[in-house]
Amino acid sequence: MDCLRNLGFLFLAIFSSISFAQTFPNKPVRLIISFTPGSSTDIVARIVMQKVSEYWGQPAVIENRAGAGGSIGSNVVATAAPDGYTLLVNSSAHAVNPAIFAKLPYDTLKDFIEVVPLTVQPNVLVVNSTSPYKTLMDLVNAAKAKPGALNFGHAGIGSGTHLNTERFIAAAGMQVTQVPFKGTPEVIAALLSDSVDCYWSPISAGMSAIKGGRVRALAVSSAKRNPTLPEVPTTGEAGVRGADSPLWFGLWAPAGTPADVVQKISADVRRALADAGVKEKLLALGNDGMDMSPVEFAKFVREEIDTYQRVIKAAGIKPQ
Repeated sequence: MDCLRNLGFLFLAIFSSISFAQTFPNKPVRLIISFTPGSSTDIVARIVMQKVSEYWGQPAVIENRAGAGGSIGSNVVATAAPDGYTLLVNSSAHAVNPAIFAKLPYDTLKDFIEVVPLTVQPNVLVVNSTSPYKTLMDLVNAAKAKPGALNFGHAGIGSGTHLNTERFIAAAGMQVTQVPFKGTPEVIAALLSDSVDCYWSPISAGMSAIKGGRVRALAVSSAKRNPTLPEVPTTGEAGVRGADSPLWFGLWAPAGTPADVVQKISADVRRALADAGVKEKLLALGNDGMDMSPVEFAKFVREEIDTYQRVIKAAGIKPQ
């Protein structure tokens, strides 16, 4: 009798799990974006999740929780109920932060489940259109002539733009003054007001200012030129090798979220990323696709964490 009762409980658990996944979501999904409105993370998330919301018949209610290199938003999700109704969109900063911060309020590996990657894109080094720096080497030579005089903006300690800055100044062998902000819109505003001299902007967030002639693009942080800015050289072509630093974005759920719900969210997001209209919007902003299963994405994130640990240690950056 006990065996039959236990078997009945098992079947009930399996049925409940299947039923839950089939009906998910039956209410709005809370989407925590770890950087400010108008940031690259925000732009990519909104394009993709708008289409996913159409599939679900439920809105993705967006909350921008910026600060501390994206870790504030990450902590909101780490402590949320593991039911699929609170999700995190973060950048590669999620894999950088364990090396940057001496103590995080969560465990990057244990408190999250990798759901799906979104896109990858280069950063682009931009200066004010009135800047005297016409080429990457103009800027490098000026920085070397007056160490520490160049003000380099970035989107916060631990952000992908911060890491790109560190890799670039190490590769170029120069000293600069770094000025952290909450996100890309704030850095672009500072650049336009001449409060900072330059910025490794995520290409999607900086595209409007570049195309509008408000800023000048000097180089992209990738091994090959980006088709949306074909006239802009790579850092290697422009004279500095070893500074490549692509920026990627992904979706996470709290640890303990049911596996079938994770699989459903992953499948729906991958379907949205394959949609012709979504692909067109993302490509126009310099994004490339990253198609991976949750297991493949988890492996990728762990490899990235290891890579950033080595890069940051080699750069001599001390955890804060």
